[in-house]
Amino acid sequence: MSIIENAVQLAQGAMQSAMKKAIELAPDSWVPGGIPDPLIHHKHGLVGTQVSRLDGALKVKGAARFAAEFPLENMVYAALAYSQIAKGRIATLDTRVAEASPGVVLVMTHRNAPKMQPPPPFMTQAKAAGPDDRPVMQDDRIGWNGQPIAVVLAETQEQADHAVSLIEATYETEVARTAFEDAKHDRKPTSFQGEPMLLAIGDAEAALAAAPTRIDVTYRTPRHSHNPIELHAATLAWTGDELVVHDASQAVAHVAWTLAQVFGIDEAQVHVTSPYVGGGFGSKTLWWHHILAAAASRLAGRPVRVMLSREGVYRIVGGRTLTEQRVAIGAQPDGGFDALIHTGVVAMTAHNNMPEPFILPAKSAYASKSFLLDVEAVELDMVANTFMRAPGESVGTFGLESAVDEMAVALGIDPIELRIRNEPDKDPTSGLPFSSRNIVEAYRAGAERFGWAGRRTQPGTHRDGEWRIGMGCATATYPYYRMPGGAARLTLTRDGYATIEIAAHEMGMGTATTHTIVTAERLGLPMDKVTFLYGDSKMPGTVLAGGSQQTASIGAAVIAAQHALFAELLKIAGNDSPLAGLKPDEVGGHGEGLCKLEDPARCESYVSILSRAQRDTVSVEAAGSAPMETQHWSMHSYGAMFCEVRVNAVTGEVRVSRFLGSFDCGKILNAKTAMSQFRGGIIMGLGLALMEETQFDERTGRIMNPSLADYHVPVHMDVPEIDVIWTDIPDPHAPMGAHGIGEIGITGVGAAVANAVYNATGKRIRDLPITLDKLL
Repeated sequence: MSIIENAVQLAQGAMQSAMKKAIELAPDSWVPGGIPDPLIHHKHGLVGTQVSRLDGALKVKGAARFAAEFPLENMVYAALAYSQIAKGRIATLDTRVAEASPGVVLVMTHRNAPKMQPPPPFMTQAKAAGPDDRPVMQDDRIGWNGQPIAVVLAETQEQADHAVSLIEATYETEVARTAFEDAKHDRKPTSFQGEPMLLAIGDAEAALAAAPTRIDVTYRTPRHSHNPIELHAATLAWTGDELVVHDASQAVAHVAWTLAQVFGIDEAQVHVTSPYVGGGFGSKTLWWHHILAAAASRLAGRPVRVMLSREGVYRIVGGRTLTEQRVAIGAQPDGGFDALIHTGVVAMTAHNNMPEPFILPAKSAYASKSFLLDVEAVELDMVANTFMRAPGESVGTFGLESAVDEMAVALGIDPIELRIRNEPDKDPTSGLPFSSRNIVEAYRAGAERFGWAGRRTQPGTHRDGEWRIGMGCATATYPYYRMPGGAARLTLTRDGYATIEIAAHEMGMGTATTHTIVTAERLGLPMDKVTFLYGDSKMPGTVLAGGSQQTASIGAAVIAAQHALFAELLKIAGNDSPLAGLKPDEVGGHGEGLCKLEDPARCESYVSILSRAQRDTVSVEAAGSAPMETQHWSMHSYGAMFCEVRVNAVTGEVRVSRFLGSFDCGKILNAKTAMSQFRGGIIMGLGLALMEETQFDERTGRIMNPSLADYHVPVHMDVPEIDVIWTDIPDPHAPMGAHGIGEIGITGVGAAVANAVYNATGKRIRDLPITLDKLL
């Protein structure tokens, strides 16, 4: 780095620090959320009630069209061939038999692939969505075991799949780094979202050594692979230099921009749609199959449908990486923490930056006199790891919350009571005030409902025949995020119907339904007069369905669009309207029109306003405010997780018999879809705790269980009745008073199960998953 570049970087860092400090110290009213969203106080309407998903009937009838269901004329089908080594080069690649196979239209390899730029990796630029920075099929180099080496296009999927099996390749192998233990001597510091992972407050090691009671243990979590029910797919076609992609995506605007960079065209020349997605969990972004299918389509001059096999998902779609976590706590006899240390190491590649930030919960969960938090990484030759539901928190809470349980046992204090005694009055590492924090209320309500008072304090003493029964609890936490880029177009018609358009996503969590409810409430319209359109890169906004932030991002954009619409309506209403002279912040939507907030009798219907102005429609577009609230307050979703397990004393079998999640996530907008989100996260957490593990052969760098027959996820018999309750206390500083709920359900579950297993058996399992061999 040159002296000038270094000076520029230092100046930018100083400017960012100054801006951050200014936002921290600014009056509340200057910051988004400083004035509570009026919707928080609405006592009528459908917000908070149980509303069925608007797309439910379409899905049941098979009328909802997913990415691999778009019919295109003259379309061909794609199949991929994958490498068998972790590092080296292709020595020979014989495609002659495949090319002569019936129905084959094209076999594309590095020898005939068009020139493409490496995709900008996710988080390196505002709209970047690439999996890593490696060139896509531009040479004979192999970077991981499972890298695509050829694409076959054929008239049917069966013909493409058969032809791929006929491709023969040999390799010149090079020494690959695939063994985690061997690589641990070469650790590197990491960063997440532009912030270094290392955080030290006080001398935590000295405080730990001096503490009357100490625990200092290591926890391990394995690799996890993505398994959404809908396989990763895209149907795409070129028209000249314009590319249309019907995708399964949680980032349509990001995918469009990144594909434009790869193919050297303007972003406006790429159109990505994604009306329905059958589960994403962080995996439905941009991967090699998109790029390869688009390149092959361009070569063949025909539309292409690509749908990865289940094995293909394991080969090229990254998952959660493994972690090794040290958690050390030093405490006084009354339970107060003197030291909280959460450090460790993860694996990732040299070509992306996703270090699984497992320390994030420890930054705000508990008060402590000192902290030492850090995540280091080793670089392996493997498929690039990526985001997976609650990246960091899902596995970080396993280590942290198991350690808190171990401390409770060491001190002889009830685990819930120990957590309450270390409840912070402000964010313990940033010093920011909490915008809303009601975790103690969630714990107390959950404990009463679950029957925590009946828990046996002595492990292994509660039995039912050969079954040992135990209870455990854990704190769940996930940050509130609202990423920049939210924008919306709001159109009102002369007959009183409204349409909202935003490049957001519906992956089954009820986004369209919830925001139809919210928009109807803001405009004072019945729900059937509002249409929410989404999943199209041509719509306004750069909205990512990830980080549990989409609801906040959409909400802020709708607030801005509503304000712009009211300003335009007041302008065209003119002096003959009862609303004459009013400003946008003096009116609200009510009874299918605009009314003065302090004098509801001063009203005019939307139909009347547009009819008098002789307008068929009024359309506005507006961007949400910058998300400065997250630098002014410490904002999080919370949960208190309660688990009861039965462990067979003879076989070691673990059965979860009861589970309760008691959540504090601000205002719940749709009780029906929220319940589903909470339960779905908990079920995914049960898989994390008891069965999920990607078997990675460290000799070859190959994933050895790439199927749902070998990679186990929870099925009906693994899942008990799951009870869910929530505080429903709005956060006055968040849009709608709501926090994200997509990730919070999985966090804390692993620890709650492990703590229950300890209570049942007296055995402390610190290495997930908790399989019967570890209990025999």
